[in-house]
Amino acid sequence: VQLQASGGGLVQAGGSLRLSCAASGRIYSSFVMGWFRQAPGKEREFVAAITWSDGKTYYTDSAKGRFTISRDNAKITVYLQMNSLKPEDTAVYYCAAVRAAEAPRPPPRYDYWGQGTQVTVSS
Repeated sequence: VQLQASGGGLVQAGGSLRLSCAASGRIYSSFVMGWFRQAPGKEREFVAAITWSDGKTYYTDSAKGRFTISRDNAKITVYLQMNSLKPEDTAVYYCAAVRAAEAPRPPPRYDYWGQGTQVTVSS
């Protein structure tokens, strides 16, 4: 399984970005696709996840109401729409995948990782 993340950039506070994660290889319907982020000097943290089979979504508290995760089965791509961005959202964002019934939150639970994409929110 290969994951390719894209869509990061520089945006002002209050702005929006949409991240994409294109998957290839053996993608099973039992996969969970997740987005994580890592700010300088901090540990990688869970942001959001979606089950490939039925689209059930999961969010960390800071993402609820501002971020939306979605999937396009035909394109085998997962998106993270980020609105009302704040400077504290600045981080490298990673997409990841694991075969699971529910979305785990600890990063080590995920088996496959894409390269990161930088999101910078200026104040």
